[in-house]
Amino acid sequence: MSLSTLPLSYCSNVHPAQTLDEVLRGLAQFTAPTRAACGFPIAAGLWLASPVIAELASPAPNALPALTPRVAELAAALRDLDLTCYTLNTFPYGNFHSERVKDQVYLPNWTTPERCDYTIASARVLAEILAEGCDGSLSTVPLGFKRHVDGDDFEQRCITHLLAVAERLDELHDETGRCIRLAIEPEPFCVLETTAETLEFFPRLMQAAETAGLEAIARRHLGVCFDVCHQALEFEDVAASIAALKARDIRINKLHITCALRLADPSDADARRELAAFVEPRYLHQTLARTSQGVILRRVDLETSFCETPPASFATAPEWRVHFHVPVHRDQIGRLQTTQAELRQALRTVAALDYAPHLEVETYTWGVLPTRGPAPLVEGLTSELKAVHGWLSELRQPATP
Repeated sequence: MSLSTLPLSYCSNVHPAQTLDEVLRGLAQFTAPTRAACGFPIAAGLWLASPVIAELASPAPNALPALTPRVAELAAALRDLDLTCYTLNTFPYGNFHSERVKDQVYLPNWTTPERCDYTIASARVLAEILAEGCDGSLSTVPLGFKRHVDGDDFEQRCITHLLAVAERLDELHDETGRCIRLAIEPEPFCVLETTAETLEFFPRLMQAAETAGLEAIARRHLGVCFDVCHQALEFEDVAASIAALKARDIRINKLHITCALRLADPSDADARRELAAFVEPRYLHQTLARTSQGVILRRVDLETSFCETPPASFATAPEWRVHFHVPVHRDQIGRLQTTQAELRQALRTVAALDYAPHLEVETYTWGVLPTRGPAPLVEGLTSELKAVHGWLSELRQPATP
């Protein structure tokens, strides 16, 4: 049994925040009340957008970023609210709550110095606020969006920056004693989309690391964030996917506890109408189906017209899955279902690993759920965390002889 004994984390990318003051208000208004309502310790999985990181760390040429005095404010706020932080979501770089995010969330990608510098600065901040004796993790973009690939050397440019970050993370470990690991998060329509693509990429990454004399550093600091929603969208057997990563010695540094939407009967027009209510302009909702012959069909986004009159290939498919992070304690929403079964299978499988990935609930869509009024955020977050806490408690129980 290797389930993390750290407090269960939930990701603060659900809270709009483009300044440190807004981050601090979110902790006080939402995270602390959720912790109180849960009745057990929770961790703040912080999302610190690029402007926030700029308030906390200053670039230093050929050296680790220097921290600003404001880092002490963040550390004090966490301490005063009885919260810990061991992981950051460094996937969204800019305003994750702008009117339209869609595929802009994948920019800047890993070919750019901006992504590299932001990640290093985020690691420097995390090392400062990390609890004593605890490793840290940073989830990040899976290289980039496939439609943004701009040349045959795209992957090599990404690898160059990833290895540069690994070197800085190693320097940070030497300087602070804190081990921070990067967690590359596969997602549909990205350069790293499936577990199979991830399994193909990591040997190339490690070969480049070996050539540069950095293999040990890369293995220590570079791994994946296994987002269960994303891999369930691909109709993967999540247990087999996790086992394959383990067999290839690719470390899962972080598990995103997430659920996708399922349309179990695409011929049900009423269910498709309910699905159409989830169409919204901010986030990308990649939609996949698997035919009875096992072929995976893909659409980059969910659209009302598609729900109303789907193409014949989708209309006759046995099931659709949609990238919409829905509350993980729900296995059904009206006529729609969720991938909660895959999530619980992933937790069971991770529990059998010989190391403990960080565990983080990441339902960021509360503000765009098709409800009849504002979502009661603290109540919703509490319901999710209590459900997951219960599942983890069951997994920790000794087997009955």
